[in-house]
Amino acid sequence: MDLKIYYQKIRDAAGAIPEEFPVVVSSETQDGGKAGVCTEVPQAIAARMLVDGRARIASGAEAKAFRDAQAAAKRAADEQAAAARVQVQLIPVPPPKKG
Repeated sequence: MDLKIYYQKIRDAAGAIPEEFPVVVSSETQDGGKAGVCTEVPQAIAARMLVDGRARIASGAEAKAFRDAQAAAKRAADEQAAAARVQVQLIPVPPPKKG
């Protein structure tokens, strides 16, 4: 394979991707790659995955569903972290007076 052509294909694919961080959907590969896994990656990595045939750009609905799921997971993690840092404050009580 001519490396100049390979890297030109990657540059062309990167130029065709409108987003800086697109969502890609993996394809099944011979080395054990699992099909249908969504991932948000930088544009350069997405272009390389497209040229290598390891992934495709997600449709609008797939990307929206992936980002909604990521946002829900982030909210749940934030809520769990907030619940874990419950603050307890001790208030000193004066001793009872005798007499």
